[in-house]
Amino acid sequence: MCETAAVSCHRRDISDRARNILAPLIPGGPGKAGRSAQDNRRCVNAVFRLPRTGVPWRDLPPDYGDGCAAHPRFSRWRQKVVWAD
Repeated sequence: MCETAAVSCHRRDISDRARNILAPLIPGGPGKAGRSAQDNRRCVNAVFRLPRTGVPWRDLPPDYGDGCAAHPRFSRWRQKVVWAD
């Protein structure tokens, strides 16, 4: 599934193929205006994990990064209509 050694993978995390499809759609990636965001893949995995588990952002496992930092990023993406309700 996750072929990058630096990325910790869980069973339902997005695959490398899915990440490559999503990468151009997500703000803050390499080659985009502004500062390049760190760990967009972890944030996407966190967004997908939340509805499955029902955990609050602050209780995400460390493999998904700091939930308190991921939530504002998710909120910015939602305002930019990266995520449609």
